[in-house]
Amino acid sequence: MSAEVRVRELASEIADVDHEAAKQARDRHDSLTKPIGSLGRLEELGIHLAAIMGACPPPRLDAPGVIVAAGDHGVVGQGVSPWPQEVTAAMVAGFCDGRAAVNAIARVVGARVTVLDVGVASEVPPHPRLRRAKVRAGTDDLTRGAAMSRGEAASAVLAGAGLADELIAADVDLLVTGEMGIGNTTSAACLIAAFTGSGAQEVTGRGTGIDDATWEVKVKVVEAALDHHQPDAGDPLAVLAAVGGLEHAALVGLILAGAASRVPIVLDGVSTNAAALVARALAPRATDYLIAGHHSVEPGAAIALQSLGLEPLLDLSMRLGEGTGGLLAVPLVRAAAAALREMATFGEAGIG
Repeated sequence: MSAEVRVRELASEIADVDHEAAKQARDRHDSLTKPIGSLGRLEELGIHLAAIMGACPPPRLDAPGVIVAAGDHGVVGQGVSPWPQEVTAAMVAGFCDGRAAVNAIARVVGARVTVLDVGVASEVPPHPRLRRAKVRAGTDDLTRGAAMSRGEAASAVLAGAGLADELIAADVDLLVTGEMGIGNTTSAACLIAAFTGSGAQEVTGRGTGIDDATWEVKVKVVEAALDHHQPDAGDPLAVLAAVGGLEHAALVGLILAGAASRVPIVLDGVSTNAAALVARALAPRATDYLIAGHHSVEPGAAIALQSLGLEPLLDLSMRLGEGTGGLLAVPLVRAAAAALREMATFGEAGIG
């Protein structure tokens, strides 16, 4: 079976969320010892979790895990980032050693960190946190041709899905999306433009904090890529291959596999939001399993979330990536499930 056929099969395995469980959760919230609607969006989040997990109240969420998918990008040769490509491998080593922001925040919220090398240009030393599924050593320059082939894109999707399945089998019950790759916000901007119809200037942000001159170069690169490829959103794998990154593809697989297993998936920033657009194009039902962790300051992130119909839980003016913003939303997700599960109803409390 080809990788592309398996991706289509995986997409077809995603079922509708459980609308009856959602109704039961809404009714239960209205009977809990509080004024109706007084927990605001936390109530809606709990109802969403019941629908995703097919149970009211939803089970405890005791084992969150963040996957940091990593890959390099040939487009860095166009001057879209002041950072050299070698930074990707250095950061991956930092994730493995527990010295990065994602590790610090994951320790606070009790999340497991797993790193997926799906396309880092250089070799990364073995580590217990690291999974190696390198499809190729970075993408090609997307302004001159496709970033990768369709087969490579599909293989990267399956690499992400395979790691998600591994973690779910090890009892991870809440997936957080993370990524690392110098130049990947340029690819993310291309993906978001392709799937939302937005213009290059609208979706292109400052990534690692680039200056005005570099931002103008980046916008022109996104425009050039879109003009060169004329991406057709009706063929999502082709769009992913043309202008995406290997880590974006892996995150698509994580989303598809998590949704197929009825596991909630928390999105992080612009690159994970771009991956969610691809996942939706492959499997529209996948969107119902997503939770927007935070509002990234990258402009493309807001455009992607609006297209997905997702409202972020937090707005902390963050743009780091790695899964950091998604991890910060984990306590809210766990609290939403706990409120439905642990609060007494008026009847149970002998009131009314």
